Order: sequence, then structure tokens, then C-alpha cells
Amino acid sequence: MGLAKLAVVYYLVFFLLEQREGRLNIIEVSLDRMIPFCEYFIIPYLLWFPFIAICVVWFCLKGREEEYTKLLKSLFTGMVVFVLFSLLYPNGQELRPILPGDNIFEQMVMKLYEVDTSTNIFPSLHVFNSIACCIAVFRHIKGGRILLLRMASLVLTFLIILATMFLKQHSVLDVLGAILLNLLCYRYYYDGSFSFQPLEKIRQIFRRGRFRRVRE
Repeated sequence: MGLAKLAVVYYLVFFLLEQREGRLNIIEVSLDRMIPFCEYFIIPYLLWFPFIAICVVWFCLKGREEEYTKLLKSLFTGMVVFVLFSLLYPNGQELRPILPGDNIFEQMVMKLYEVDTSTNIFPSLHVFNSIACCIAVFRHIKGGRILLLRMASLVLTFLIILATMFLKQHSVLDVLGAILLNLLCYRYYYDGSFSFQPLEKIRQIFRRGRFRRVRE
């Protein structure tokens, strides 16, 4: 299945999930209530969209097939885990404040709340995709002048992570889940050091030809 088809399938499933009604499992910890709302974080939150798009297009146009493939695999792994978790465990949060819309930033947040529901939040794709792109930038963009680009990527990623919590879009648990998933993807796609023991044992059995001897 090509990239375009995968994207279409993902957004179709996501749309259906957003329309689903029924009981939700609330994801929240006490720390969430201690984090103050700050409407100014809407700026880095919205910068997520061009950040992800630019990273994907840049690696594609540069012809770096290996790096491009690893980045896409990481991004789609996050999306698949997100969709499966939302399907099996309908979830949401009740952290959003009632906003008076006193300034342009609050009005922007109110519009965000309108188009993006408070359901299907774990793990945070804003956090996961940002970290995945930041990893790709740090691993594969090198050089003197590029140092500024790498630092800008790191700062923006950090601000996006904070924005998900200060805008009350995500719980701390959503952020931690995204970071953990990123760690697993990094170990698997970049380090090659992640192995799931049952699968590893099955692979060793095939290598040694045990199934063939048993059948004989």
C-alpha cells in the first residue's frame, strides 16, 4: 500500500473515530490540573503542521531514501498505534477551560477546540511526530550552518510538547506515552537493538530448521 493510500485510510479511520459516540475512558492525572492554561502556546502548536510537512518533503526531495524511509516508518507506526488504541480503548479528557475570547490567541484556541475534539488523545501525535522529525533532523542533517537548523528543530519540538499540555489539548500521560513510543521506534528503526523476545525465538527456530525436523 502506497503512502497516499495509507494516509487516506488513516484519515478516514480517524474521522470515523471522531464521530463515534459512547462511553469514554478519561485520561488524566493530578499534574494536569496543576499546569496552567496559556493561550500563547497556540503559536508553536500550530507550527507543528508546517514543521512535519517540511521535514517529510525535505527528506523526500533530498533523495535520502534510507532516512526518508525510517522517518515515514516511525510516523506511520505512531499513527497505527494511535488508531488501534483509540479503537480498543475509547478515550478523552476533560481539561479544557471555558474561554471568554478576550484576545486573538484565545480566539484561535477556541477555533481549535471547535475543529479538534477532546477525544482520542492517547498517545499525542503532536508530540510523537514532532520528536520523530526532530530525531531525523539531528541524525541526518549535519554541517556548520545547519547547527542553527538543528537547534531550531529542538526548540520547536520542546515548545510543541509544552503546548499540548498548556493548551489543555493533552494529558501528561498522552505526552509520556508518545515519548515512550518514540523510544521504542528509535530502538527498532534506527538502532536495530529492539527485539520482541517471542518473535526473536520464532525467528531462531526457523533459522535452525526445527519445524522441518519435527515435520519429518
